[in-house]
Parts: sequence; structure tokens; C-alpha cells
Amino acid sequence: MKENKYDNPDFFTAYSQMSRSVNGLEGAGEWEMFKALLPDLNDKNILDVGCGFGWHCRYARAQGASSVIGVDLSEKMIEKAKSMTDDSKITYLQLAVEDIDFIEQQFDVVISSLTFHYIESFDRLCQKIYAYLNFGGSFVFSVEHPIFTSRPEQDWIYDNKGEPLYWPVDDYNIESVREAQFLGHKVTKYHRTLSTYINCLIQAGFTVNSVKETLPPNALTKDKIEMKDEVRRPMFLMISVTKNR
Repeated sequence: MKENKYDNPDFFTAYSQMSRSVNGLEGAGEWEMFKALLPDLNDKNILDVGCGFGWHCRYARAQGASSVIGVDLSEKMIEKAKSMTDDSKITYLQLAVEDIDFIEQQFDVVISSLTFHYIESFDRLCQKIYAYLNFGGSFVFSVEHPIFTSRPEQDWIYDNKGEPLYWPVDDYNIESVREAQFLGHKVTKYHRTLSTYINCLIQAGFTVNSVKETLPPNALTKDKIEMKDEVRRPMFLMISVTKNR
């Protein structure tokens, strides 16, 4: 399913006001953990799947990447990314993730941030990315954590004072569509288990290097009371794998 909420003007406006949209990578609470999973990007050819405003594309070039291709379904996202980029080595393509079509061994590194929980066929995508990578190439991505996507409500259970009691997990093993609310709109997501993420990667031929579950960095928690509950459950899952054969 190729849902494109980001070209809805109201949705795009709301997304553009988020910290990660205004402040870039430093405004994304998971960035430091994600960055630590990335390989050396110098002289590498990079593919960013679901590139959004192009923050990761520009970061890759700042680290010395030879070339970067950013792919996103949203016309508004691509327009914004282009307007923020002045670099002939970065190419942006308006294209659904499901429709990416590159040549074998075209890239040294493939990255993706918070995109694949919108994609129905993760297994097929893993097979494509495996083919597009050079031997020894890296694939690093983040998704909403399965305990976050298991219930469409994606919210705490609160007490009568509005304080979060616990984060409920239900229907975890039922992998299917979840109709969630995000920025005041209904958004279609695909819930899959942690084991499915890992096994799809292994079955595609990847070697798993690292699996991380996010904790907010100190810089975001020490002065922000609203972040104190983020340590109680991970919101995002990050995985780093390599094509070794």
C-alpha cells in the first residue's frame, strides 16, 4: 500500500513543525544512537530510502560520501529536500519505496529512517536492498519498535490524574495493518514482530551486526520533564547488517 499522507497540506504543515523537521538530525532523539551504527561513509555511494527532507543525505555528503541518492514518495518532501540542498552529488527521486529499482551492487551503504513500518512487504524490500549493495556493504535502518506498533492506539494507559501507568502490548504476534493516529490524521502502518525483522534480513543473506532499542539521550531528558517516561519503553528499533557474501 503506497499511502502518501505527507502531500496532504495540513499533515505536511504539522510535520514541518516537528523538532526533527525544524532542527534536523540534532532534533531527532534517536540520532546519536543511529549515527553510531553507521559505517565510514567516506568515498561511499549511498542510498537513503524514505529520505524526507534529505537530512541524512546531506550528512552523508558532509562525511565525504561520493554520491547520494535520496528516495521518497512525497512530492512535498522531495521539493523541500531539493530546496535545502546545494550539492550536485545528491540526487532526489520521487518514488515509492516499493518501486525502487537500481542495478546490482550500485551502493556501498543503504540507510533508512522511520520508513519501513509504512511498508507491507519488508521481506521483498530486504531482497532488493541486498542485491543493490556491494559485497561488504552496510544496511542501517530504524523503524517504530514492535511494542510501539502492536496496538493502533500507540499510547499509554493513564490513571485518573492523567499520569501514564504502563505501556500496553497486545496482539503482538498478529502481524497486520494498524490504523494509527499521527499528527491528527489516520495513518496506515504495518506491525511486524522483532523476530520477523531479524529473520527477513537473515533470509535475504545479511549478517546482523547490531540491534538497538532507543533510549532518549541525556541532552533531551535532563531538562525536559515530558521525556521522563521515554526510558520506560523503546519507541524505535535500529538494526545494522552487512552483505558479506
